[in-house]
Amino acid sequence: MNKALLPLFAVMNGNDYINLPALETFFSKVRLPVGGSGWRGRKHVRIQGLLNWLSHFADPTEAIDNVLKYLKKHEREEIRKLLCASMEEYEQSDVNLEDFFQNGTYESQVTRNLELPQWMLEAFAKGHLSPFISDALLLRRTILHVQVENMQRPSAHTVALPIRQVIYGLLLNASQNSEVTSPSKQSNKLPIVREFDRIQKTLKKSFVPTTMLPLDFCEDHRPLATLTEVPRSDRLKLLLETLGAKANILQPIPSPLWLPVAVTCYWTHYSEPKVKLHHLQALLLGMVFGELHRTSSSPDPAVFHVKDKMVYDQFLKWKEKNSQELLDLDTAHTFCQWQCCLQMGLHLNQLLSTPLPEPEVTRLYCGTLVHRLCKELKSAHGAENLLISSPKMSQLYCDLLHAVKSTVPPDFFQETTKSCKEKNKQATSQAETTRQHATLEAQPLCDVNNRFASLMVED
Repeated sequence: MNKALLPLFAVMNGNDYINLPALETFFSKVRLPVGGSGWRGRKHVRIQGLLNWLSHFADPTEAIDNVLKYLKKHEREEIRKLLCASMEEYEQSDVNLEDFFQNGTYESQVTRNLELPQWMLEAFAKGHLSPFISDALLLRRTILHVQVENMQRPSAHTVALPIRQVIYGLLLNASQNSEVTSPSKQSNKLPIVREFDRIQKTLKKSFVPTTMLPLDFCEDHRPLATLTEVPRSDRLKLLLETLGAKANILQPIPSPLWLPVAVTCYWTHYSEPKVKLHHLQALLLGMVFGELHRTSSSPDPAVFHVKDKMVYDQFLKWKEKNSQELLDLDTAHTFCQWQCCLQMGLHLNQLLSTPLPEPEVTRLYCGTLVHRLCKELKSAHGAENLLISSPKMSQLYCDLLHAVKSTVPPDFFQETTKSCKEKNKQATSQAETTRQHATLEAQPLCDVNNRFASLMVED
């Protein structure tokens, strides 16, 4: 099909900005040719049929004339104007996608104008870096999506703020201010990123300063351009220091779980309210289930032993068990915080060219299972008892638990005494003070006509 017809296709098919009810008359009367065979959904049939129908015309003018034939005469000129005006919003791309999919090469005028390092352009093109990274780098603005959490508590993203600040520091070259010696001047000159997050049910815009980078990343004041040239040991050191973990505690653990365990160390230390032991146990048992699920398809008894299958089947029963119990919001909020930490840990690891292996995220966390395990562990069951029939999985769980517990004080999970509560209250106050270092500006959640109004960008 002539590519010049694609804007008309987009307008007629509808998108976030264009909705022309009169076109439904067209779709109800025209017979759209559909090729191929097999079942297709109604939406798919319309898309394929519209593409086939438009391919019979040489240019947009001819196609529009044929569209208007199916409409009432008094509507035709108005619809023509609307179609043409809407089509003007589209521009032909200069990117040759065929080159990308066949040869892995990606070039466009837009990316050249950004003046980003070549390694970063390639990483964005291949999907190795998240849109969160490009938003922070190019727009200096990020949107932190809300989960099912306790709206009366601070946003679950609050706990991961220090990780995000390191990401912003790497992206926005915070090292350019390394010659400034005064802390007060330093904070005034650090680059700022605007974050959109919630406070209770209100959307808030926060101005978040970046974190100063270690000297290892300050060579020539170009940390982003030379980031891939930094030795892996230095990149790993920055990642683990940010997450509050040490390499030696990860060694007994399978390498795909190194990053999730390091993130769990961070979450255990900084989560508010404080992580309880059954939360940590349920989360780690969920990772064990993921490992069981990974090996369950192996026919080799050495990989997936019959004893492993017994444990796996029990996990499946908990996962699939029908329950009418109400969701524990505080428990959900705690696990939302872990997911926020994991998300930012993944982004930081990707930005540092994966000094730790990328985990299989889909096998790390099953919300239904983890919440059920929480309830089991709060009753009479001990976590170790759930794995007693599989020595291999029991050892994996013990290694995971030991790695995390080694990063917190020995009495961290003991019942809180009154004096400890007072200490925790002070720690919470200090954490909140750190959070308030980002200047807040309240925004209404939405207005009547435009639910995206609060995201408006000021020039």
